[in-house]
Amino acid sequence: MERLVRLVAVLHQAGRHGVAATNLAEIAGFDGEDTISQLGREFRHLRALGWQIDNVGGEGNHGIYRMVTVDNRIAVKLTPEQQAALLRAVLLVNRDDLVERLGLPASERPADVITAVPGDGDQAMSTVSEALRLGCILRFRYAGSLRTVHPESARTQNGTWYLRGHEDGSDVVKSFVISRMSEVAADATTPAVRLETSRHPGLNPMSWEIDPPVEVTLRAPAEFAPDVRRWLGAPASEREAGNDIELTYVVTHRAALRSRIYELGPRVQVLGPDEIRTELLDELAFMAGE
Repeated sequence: MERLVRLVAVLHQAGRHGVAATNLAEIAGFDGEDTISQLGREFRHLRALGWQIDNVGGEGNHGIYRMVTVDNRIAVKLTPEQQAALLRAVLLVNRDDLVERLGLPASERPADVITAVPGDGDQAMSTVSEALRLGCILRFRYAGSLRTVHPESARTQNGTWYLRGHEDGSDVVKSFVISRMSEVAADATTPAVRLETSRHPGLNPMSWEIDPPVEVTLRAPAEFAPDVRRWLGAPASEREAGNDIELTYVVTHRAALRSRIYELGPRVQVLGPDEIRTELLDELAFMAGE
């Protein structure tokens, strides 16, 4: 225990500069050829107690060890799953500094969390974040017009941040480039109204829940059935019908279905229901100018 206390005291005093492995071995009273392994054993004890000790140098005798002063109760009292949840939370609120101060394992940073949030100097982004947190409306000037928007979310794409929301009096969800917004103000006295959003659980539009589910039955010659599966995905059920295959799909995105039916062309026939057949015929007639 005395050896651990000496190591902690020296590392704490050195701060961010760290201490060479050879010096730490000497301070700990290790000698011989196995001093680095002995030092590593002591560090494992300290890490188990919640201290964060990093090697910022090379391997073996070339190592330089730095201890970050953290609240080691995080490691002692929280499970790994709870620590990961806390890490995700501090990253999502743009507090990378807390990752180090809390001693959270940055090596376990969730891969799907993006921390490239504009800095504190970006007032527009800060105000948008505040409105999303409070659930209130935003007022700002955009493309020369004053807007009152009920914010839904903020997201980044190719390095550009967008606000998604609908303007007051409209149910059309739009995207606004945050860096192009000016005179941005969050109205904490007026709660935002969130629209019921469609779920997009995957990249395939056929899986998007845009419309109420409806069972659609298609028929295709056996040699074209693989084309149908490739365009529409795995059917809910299928059966042989002579030389043809009948495939039944539960469709929640009718526009995506129609688009794929057009791609398949004469390789597939829509058996029903009648409402889907009518939608297809009406859209084809409209495109033909009839």
